Amino acid sequence: MAVAFKHYINGRWETGVTLGVSENPSDLADVVGEFARADAAQTESAIRAAADARDAWAASTPQRRFEVLDAVGSELLARKDELGTLLAREEGKTLPEAIGETARAGQIFKFFAGEALRIPGQKLASVRPGVDVEITREPVGVVGLIAPWNFPLAIPAWKIAPALAYGNTVVFKPAELVPGCAWALAEILSRAGLPAGAFNLVLGSGRRVGQTIVESPLVDAISFTGSVGVGESILAAATARRAKVQLEMGGKNPLVVLADAQLDRAVEHAIQGAYYSTGQRCTASSRIIVESAVFDRFAEAMRQRTRALVVGHALERGTQIGPAVSREQLEQDLAYVAIGRDEGAEWLCGGEALERPTRGHYLSPALFIAQPRHRIAREEIFGPVACLIRADDYDHALALANDTPFGLCAGVCTESLAKATHFKRHAQAGMVMVNLPTAGVDPHVPFGGRKASSHGPREQGSYAAEFYTTVKTAYTASG
Repeated sequence: MAVAFKHYINGRWETGVTLGVSENPSDLADVVGEFARADAAQTESAIRAAADARDAWAASTPQRRFEVLDAVGSELLARKDELGTLLAREEGKTLPEAIGETARAGQIFKFFAGEALRIPGQKLASVRPGVDVEITREPVGVVGLIAPWNFPLAIPAWKIAPALAYGNTVVFKPAELVPGCAWALAEILSRAGLPAGAFNLVLGSGRRVGQTIVESPLVDAISFTGSVGVGESILAAATARRAKVQLEMGGKNPLVVLADAQLDRAVEHAIQGAYYSTGQRCTASSRIIVESAVFDRFAEAMRQRTRALVVGHALERGTQIGPAVSREQLEQDLAYVAIGRDEGAEWLCGGEALERPTRGHYLSPALFIAQPRHRIAREEIFGPVACLIRADDYDHALALANDTPFGLCAGVCTESLAKATHFKRHAQAGMVMVNLPTAGVDPHVPFGGRKASSHGPREQGSYAAEFYTTVKTAYTASG
């Protein structure tokens, strides 16, 4: 019998109006579980529960919030192998990556447990005699959190943990492809000592659950990670009623390789950034911009390394690249491979659907030499498809790196301190990596981008307070 993943609303587990099925993308014969799907009415009940719990949780002590979040973080770390296996089975990430993500989720909860004890404030002297000024941070209220499927534990963690740490109540909607991971996290939270209604999990579609959250007048703030199109529609709907909005919407990230770079290291950074996690991450370096003097050598080395990558079942030892998360995602990847060929990009390797002992959504990593105008060099694919672009020199490479509507992350491989420093200053991105893969950020530092990649305050780290709190200035006559 399949595991049943239920909603968690107002401190109780609830069944849904309809049921969906979560499949293992590495083995479509393996059903991970059945999950409840909510309608608008059930979503509204979760929102009302969060609204009813709002004042009590906002008034809770920092120590209590610390204890709740620290307990969740400790359990995630203690169960990282078990929960990592669930993640790999449901989302298709390789087991080492999945275990690493689970540990990262635990670290995020522990970080924000500490933040609950150090919520900042100020006391200032007024310019008027006999008057004191206090500046404090208070919870925003009810927050709706809408998370994607590609990091089904880490991204929910970096939304839920700060929301609760700063005294907000939560309505959490995960992606329908990963209900098991969301349910596992909710089950831990259900035992952590939260009052009923402080945290609510609602499973279901964006059209019903997500839209209800976005449009509800009881939801004070919305944090969304996903596609540009959906993010823009959320921004329009939420700002029309003056809700606070935070959006992370993807990237088309450049990795610049200069002629003075250590080429072997640069190739490894490009391979990890472009293809690990099956390229299904917004920080993936799908545009690899290489200085002309070393372009041919780099392209051949990159082609050989790409062809050698092991594609297979996410739980099998030795697998480097797991399956695409779904049939729809695989078809999108294949469509972009065809687009690249049709537009005249030079195909180097990969981009073919693969058969493995278990039926799944397998694709060989694809590599092209492209022109900046090609769609595969401009549009986010969200799969293991990367392109090489030739640059005349450093200035040309920087211009190409910035020639994108996105601005999440950018990387450079160079031995020149001067060029690395210049790139860090002039790359039009929220995050910059020097001699590292573009993908991979720490849990205690701000995450976010510029241009079409992001909107609103940064996620993670102490900067999360900018979104999850509101500032109050209070004056007191001291005489």
